[in-house]
Amino acid sequence: MHNFGDIDIMSIEFLVNEGIATVRLNRPESLNAIDYAMRARLQALWRHIGDTPEIRAVIVTGAGDRAFSSGADLRRTPPPATSFAAQVFGGEGAEAEAGSLTLGLDFDTPVICAFNGLAYGGGLEIGLACDIRIAAETARFALPEVQVGSMPGSGGTQRLPRLVGHANAMWMLLTGDAIDAQTALRIGLVSHVVAPESLMETATGIARRLANAAPLAVHAIKQAVRDGLEMPLPVALAHERRLWGLLRDTEDRKEGREAFAQKRAPSFRGR
Repeated sequence: MHNFGDIDIMSIEFLVNEGIATVRLNRPESLNAIDYAMRARLQALWRHIGDTPEIRAVIVTGAGDRAFSSGADLRRTPPPATSFAAQVFGGEGAEAEAGSLTLGLDFDTPVICAFNGLAYGGGLEIGLACDIRIAAETARFALPEVQVGSMPGSGGTQRLPRLVGHANAMWMLLTGDAIDAQTALRIGLVSHVVAPESLMETATGIARRLANAAPLAVHAIKQAVRDGLEMPLPVALAHERRLWGLLRDTEDRKEGREAFAQKRAPSFRGR
């Protein structure tokens, strides 16, 4: 287990094994609810991962078998001492104080979310910011903020419609009702639903495949998809072609073609 900076390994477990990082929300007695201090530590952890090229893939999951995360811990989220304007415009550190749970989670390393149980509110929003989402059969999903007079503030209103379409997203956002894992699979919120005892094995298998792939290609694909969603199609296609061109002369692409011809496993070096 790695410890760095101000990351609290009691509420967030962080391990790196052969290029695969595992981030485990670790407050099972509180359904892995996220209080203010834990949010700040998650933001620091995302920045750390983004600054560590040795990490080739990330798995995010929760401790226990009941919850990935129930979202914000309403019992341990006191009213802010300063206004939101002061947090946003208040100088050094203000962005993190006002920022969402996913602040810093925009790095190019691929992230797999393994939903081991219910994912509500901010818990689901963390998963929405990941690249691949898989779920245990017992998982449930909701953005229930409207039921307590609030709204999602960590990307829920923006990422959910992009993933599941306007109709499904508006129903979830405006009612706050939960859906089960099979419904999540049907509407495209997750790509795989597995038995609870198989969840981490499945996530680790996917992560190993990503970690063994050519890292420059993986990063380029993630950039192309992320950036292209915000572009008109002709511009996005030109962007894709430029990224392809950047990869064309890399050592990894040459190694991949040679390994294919020689019927052996490639050895990618990120060059």
